[in-house]
Amino acid sequence: MSAPLASLKILDFSTLLPGPFASLLLADMGAEVLRIESPTRLDLLRVLPPHDGGVSASHAYLNRNKRSVALDLKQPEALEVIKQLLSDYDIVLEQFRPGVMERLGLGYEALKAINPKLIYVSITGYGQTGPYKDRAGHDINYLALAGLASYTGRADSGPLPLGMQVADVAGGSLHGVIGLLAAVIARQQSGQGTHLDVSMTDCAFSLNAMAGAGYLACGEEPEWEGQMLNGGSFYDYYRSRDGRWMSVGSLEPGFMQQLCAALGRPELAAQGLSPKPEQQRALKYALTVEFEKHDFAELCEMFAGIDACVEPVLSLGEAVCHPQLQARELVTQVPRGDGTTQAQMACPLKFSEVLPAPRHVGAALGQHTDQVLGELGFSVERIAELRSAKVII
Repeated sequence: MSAPLASLKILDFSTLLPGPFASLLLADMGAEVLRIESPTRLDLLRVLPPHDGGVSASHAYLNRNKRSVALDLKQPEALEVIKQLLSDYDIVLEQFRPGVMERLGLGYEALKAINPKLIYVSITGYGQTGPYKDRAGHDINYLALAGLASYTGRADSGPLPLGMQVADVAGGSLHGVIGLLAAVIARQQSGQGTHLDVSMTDCAFSLNAMAGAGYLACGEEPEWEGQMLNGGSFYDYYRSRDGRWMSVGSLEPGFMQQLCAALGRPELAAQGLSPKPEQQRALKYALTVEFEKHDFAELCEMFAGIDACVEPVLSLGEAVCHPQLQARELVTQVPRGDGTTQAQMACPLKFSEVLPAPRHVGAALGQHTDQVLGELGFSVERIAELRSAKVII
């Protein structure tokens, strides 16, 4: 099949994680993504360790299948290049603070005047409006202000820094892609584009799916280890005798019975069904004692053959080798451009027809500048003039 998003052409002005992760998903599904990068202001993702062959592994992954043009957007000639690209690339993805694109002459209203069908997606920390719109922030700040950190942690030690960037990815990236694709469908009906304002804090706030609903409807304020799914019940992690960890999610009666039977304590199953906090605490303590009687490998073998919603906490290296992830082909080999390949996480979306194989890892800064300008009709001499004037590199 042709790639599902092969008809989409996107100008990507974003850097770091949220925007690039969004455009990675789009590029993996066939969209043509052209990164517009500054020749003078380095994207920190390009230098983020660890490095593979001198190139950031994160950059090589997050920017695969995308072309790169290096343009100094502060120069008028660069603006003219963008305007020419808009006749073909009718979706813009940007991640600057509010007002930056307007100052560059690249705001939504200015570009909409050139192409009324333009879909313009802005991903920011706090959105285009409100008292925090110009405030700096990072993932940990967005999660804090959205209320998520107030019940994600331990009662005796407070909130936990998460290992992955929930607001950036589950907030900005995924909501950005959903909104962008919805705008594409709407444009097919109306012929009109739109400006999509994606706030990572807004989107993180919406992830309070159960706790937020409970608070707004019933006034119940969630607390650390105060709810069934945040450590307030037996639903938790348990240490093995040799210091590894197991995850236990045996919420339903049948799963709870299998859990307790496997540990040789079938009488504990009745406590798992009790809503009383004191019984949940007693069960949690009993399970802690039982898990610490066994080594990690023994526990893995014990639960491998039963459906108890008990699974080992794996390192990334172990996850890569797990038969389930291998069967789902979640690691792929991506061409580097020099005849070798780099192992990367594959697109997780499975269509009935196979997606096209990844084309290349993240491009070098400005790697496709001459190619793209040539496609726009620029002569070799004109390209040389722009390079001499440092409009491009």
